[in-house]
Amino acid sequence: MTAFKAADILLPKNTDMEKWAVVACDQYTSEPDYWADLKGIIGGAPSTLDLILPEVYLGEGDVGQRIDAIHAKMKDYISKDIFKEHKDALIYLERKQNDGKVRAGLVGCIDLEQYDYSKGSSTQVRATEATVVERIPPRLKVRRGADIELSHIMILIDDEGRSVIEPLEARKDGFAKVYDTPLTKKGGSIKGWLLDEKSKAEVLSALDKLGSKEEFERKYGLSDTPVLLYAMGDGNHSLATAKAYYEELKAANPDKDMSHHPARYALCEIVNLHSPALEFEAIHRIVTNTNIDALMQALTKALSLSDEPAEQKITVVKNGAHTDMYVHTPLSKLAVGSLQTALDKLLPEIGGEVDYIHGTEVVDELSKKDGAIGFILPDMGKNELFPTVIADGALPRKTFSMGHAWDKRYYMEARRITE
Repeated sequence: MTAFKAADILLPKNTDMEKWAVVACDQYTSEPDYWADLKGIIGGAPSTLDLILPEVYLGEGDVGQRIDAIHAKMKDYISKDIFKEHKDALIYLERKQNDGKVRAGLVGCIDLEQYDYSKGSSTQVRATEATVVERIPPRLKVRRGADIELSHIMILIDDEGRSVIEPLEARKDGFAKVYDTPLTKKGGSIKGWLLDEKSKAEVLSALDKLGSKEEFERKYGLSDTPVLLYAMGDGNHSLATAKAYYEELKAANPDKDMSHHPARYALCEIVNLHSPALEFEAIHRIVTNTNIDALMQALTKALSLSDEPAEQKITVVKNGAHTDMYVHTPLSKLAVGSLQTALDKLLPEIGGEVDYIHGTEVVDELSKKDGAIGFILPDMGKNELFPTVIADGALPRKTFSMGHAWDKRYYMEARRITE
């Protein structure tokens, strides 16, 4: 039985949808001007911006007041009857990105009973990168007391045969369109259609087939291995927060049957890993305030680094100069995993801080500072994701990135999480 299901989806009525939809709260975290400008664009119009806590504000002293205002605004929107509820719904969407590529997805909800973000997880839904538990509490404060949830969660399926989402493109003109709007701040545009009953049944049947043990073992050449059908793409900490809240509710109500409680599920979008609009980019490392010679000596020993070619390559950057080194004692299936595992072990002893960098030019520039050394990592191929998570569990944090900030999921749909 697939963990992904239809949901009772809320969408606003008679609303400017361009002002309603805003980008994920964990983007532009060092750019308060982005969020201030967005507020100016929206003005007093109904917006998901009133219902989320952008992480740029987490370090400020008024976080508690912001959360109270979010909860109050949710109640206000519900009391003003701005939502239309689409019962037992799946929404097929097409997101036209800023680069013109179209990413197709399917909105429903995921069963939190079938999700576990821990490293050794064997559930149908798993994290792809390490979950930083310290990031959950502030999100949990927002979810506690919230009447509705909004979602920037994107979950990947490995559907090379394009059997689940892609067939809907040819049928969309027969579906009821529920939104069609440009998106603010380089977000491109988005269209969404409500699936009919026949298409819903076919989608869920295709997911069941994709997630069957026989199909899973055939695809990955495995046996006696728990099925991984849903791998986190974006929003893992939000899904982890939903899980924490649900477990909190169960613990507080030990005698109550929570199997049908709305908080058991979390709103999400599933996307095919093989969508041409999805691009994986490496996230590089820069280590600062360290003893470069001692660190390189320790890394060379830990990973058996040499200039003799091997499967895993790491480009070491000193003062802007590149040297290709190869890992002969891998600690993970990926070079980034081997490097991060070694750094996590060695830096507490040697000293230094790691920063995570998009773009090789930035690594080159930062490596010119005293006590700094950079590591450029190869892009991870899409086909490596599921086999690596199956074999190694959740990857090290900041292993890969999916697209630019403005291509991330925008909040659009909502869903009640209280009875």
